Amino acid sequence: MVRRIVQTDQAPAPVGPYNQAVVASGEMVFASGQVALDPRSGSLVGEGDVAAQTKQCLDNLKAVLAAAGVTMADVVKTSVFLKNMNDFATMNGVYSTYFDETTAPARACVEVARLPKDVLVEIECIAVK
Repeated sequence: MVRRIVQTDQAPAPVGPYNQAVVASGEMVFASGQVALDPRSGSLVGEGDVAAQTKQCLDNLKAVLAAAGVTMADVVKTSVFLKNMNDFATMNGVYSTYFDETTAPARACVEVARLPKDVLVEIECIAVK
């Protein structure tokens, strides 16, 4: 299997032993979870605002995918991690602006006890070229 590591300054840099994304066998892109950090300042965007945080997560994910040579239209699976499932409708409203309902990827959404930087949402995905 051929692996290519993806790194871009258009999304927050990893803060541990992981990469923003890995392209496997030239076709599958596995993007690490993105949180609501501004890639330029490293600051949290939208503190306490799940809509603003969801938008920043998806903008960061979009940048990572672009660096890997794919777009949001190539995403086949997402995983959404919410601090509070009561935020689902708000997150989903923002999420729906990034994916067309008829071609949207498969998705899992789970509530978690805590996320990095105490954000409200984290989103990861798999895309296929």
